[in-house]
Amino acid sequence: MPKQRITPLTTVTAVTTVALLTLTACGTESGKGSGSGSGTGAGSGGEVRTETALTDVHWNVDSVTVGGRKTAAPAGASVEIDSQGRASAKTGCNSIGADVTFEGDTVTVGDKQTTMIGCPKDLETFEKALDGAFSGKLKATVQDKRLTLTSADGDAIALTSEPPAPLVGTEWTVDALAQGATATSLPKGTDGKAHFTFRKDGKDLAMEGSLGCNSFSASARLSESASGAPATLTIGRVSSTRKLCPGPEMTLERQVQKVLEGKVSYELRHRGLTLRAADGQGLSATAPAPGK
Repeated sequence: MPKQRITPLTTVTAVTTVALLTLTACGTESGKGSGSGSGTGAGSGGEVRTETALTDVHWNVDSVTVGGRKTAAPAGASVEIDSQGRASAKTGCNSIGADVTFEGDTVTVGDKQTTMIGCPKDLETFEKALDGAFSGKLKATVQDKRLTLTSADGDAIALTSEPPAPLVGTEWTVDALAQGATATSLPKGTDGKAHFTFRKDGKDLAMEGSLGCNSFSASARLSESASGAPATLTIGRVSSTRKLCPGPEMTLERQVQKVLEGKVSYELRHRGLTLRAADGQGLSATAPAPGK
């Protein structure tokens, strides 16, 4: 089973670095008409200064266009940069990093690095398109909440800023398992099988969904973090159906259930949720992209 280090918030794609470093440097967006303010462009479509925060913003990758062919991004393809200039991304399968330099609204992508997890065909197609699009010099433009990176040949990467998903009321789909600091892919053929949702139940929460094979429900109590300590969820006894499923689904179910026992720490970052038990067993889950 392929393994990788858990780095959902520190590995980066080159597109992330390109997009966010460029925008942080430029601080411009396309104007709408000839309104007042500190705009430097004249008339409709001129470049104007903007005070919109571009760090600590979550960007959803919408699509990549290479050679006139547009490839939609998979669910979970997201990018982010913090106030210290550290970029991060999830691309749906592998992570790709790159060194970049920027000047004005032009960015030059340097050497790239990538993890080597085997991907389903559709994800592989997307990653190849992305790899082709962020080569050489790229121009970054931003309008409203949309960001576009364009090469001299017309290849383009489209991104949209995205509000965070709430813990309660969101369907979280398990996309990776973990033991300690090591993450593993799900058993073959089980993508999307394990998922859960939290809902309000008086002062506490109720949790329900699928373990990978059987439906389940459990009570849950949320404890906010204090003094920088991780926030925790205390999960009550899990009740589930008792049907039998193919081997991989049962393997996934057993591993997920090991995490959902007693007190677990959790970290919520935009559309990513990580749960970790005291013994190091953990899982990561992703919320669906808006409109999907």
